[in-house]
Amino acid sequence: MSDEFDTVLAAVGPRLRELRRRSGATLTALSETTGIPVSTLSRLESGHRKPGLELLLPLAKAYQMPLDELVGAADRLDPRVYPQPFTRNGMTVIPLTRKPGGLQAFKQILPAGPTDREPDPRSHEGYHWLYVLNGRLRLVLADQDLVLTTGEVAEFDTHLPHWFGNADERPVEFLSILGPQGERFHIRARYRRD
Repeated sequence: MSDEFDTVLAAVGPRLRELRRRSGATLTALSETTGIPVSTLSRLESGHRKPGLELLLPLAKAYQMPLDELVGAADRLDPRVYPQPFTRNGMTVIPLTRKPGGLQAFKQILPAGPTDREPDPRSHEGYHWLYVLNGRLRLVLADQDLVLTTGEVAEFDTHLPHWFGNADERPVEFLSILGPQGERFHIRARYRRD
């Protein structure tokens, strides 16, 4: 185990240098993005500084990749996603992506319950796309009050106040893809008549 650990650590510096060069960034630009001094970045890349979490976490964020991928810890990357569900406002949320930043995908499940909850629309940075897998989803979007059914899709700027809820007393399952402002979805499909 110790030899494997040492091998991974020894490879981090050259790997970081290669990632930076491939991205076209200079040490100065990376320093501005991460807040890590240029001299520290240089020593990291040359192998004269051992990488710690305080350095690797900002670099993983800058390169928009998981920490284990940044350091090359796995010889064979496992393509499977092991989601860790969490609950927010009574809704179960299952993350389907693990790349920090950029587009994020989630499966969301609203449990069966009363439909008389008062909507509490919120807004934030970004763009949202959702697809109803099962059930009927109530979507309050600005001054619109919509009901989306199985197979329906909605797409909107999250600066608009929005809220989700059950349209009836049954559970609702839907997929959500959230992206930074300006990053919209491009559908390249054509309609064909049967």
